[in-house]
Amino acid sequence: MKAKTGFVLRDICGEKIMVAEGKENIDYTNVISMNETSAFLWENVCGKEFTIDDLVKLLLEEYDNPNAEEVRSHVTKLVETWISAGIVEP
Repeated sequence: MKAKTGFVLRDICGEKIMVAEGKENIDYTNVISMNETSAFLWENVCGKEFTIDDLVKLLLEEYDNPNAEEVRSHVTKLVETWISAGIVEP
């Protein structure tokens, strides 16, 4: 899968907000806010092809969480959210 072009993560008043750039991406009905972990993942895969395994590996390397199954479950849900929000192409 790949993050769609035209979406930029910005820090707005201390919150990580996804901002659409370009006419084809403008949808004012859906504001996408990311927590620290999802923003970390986005910044590491933006503009690249990636898999769920890639995201899990990033988190396991960055954080001290020995439960890989739990991480995979959360990452899978996050990717589903990104796909439904239209910021990632499956």
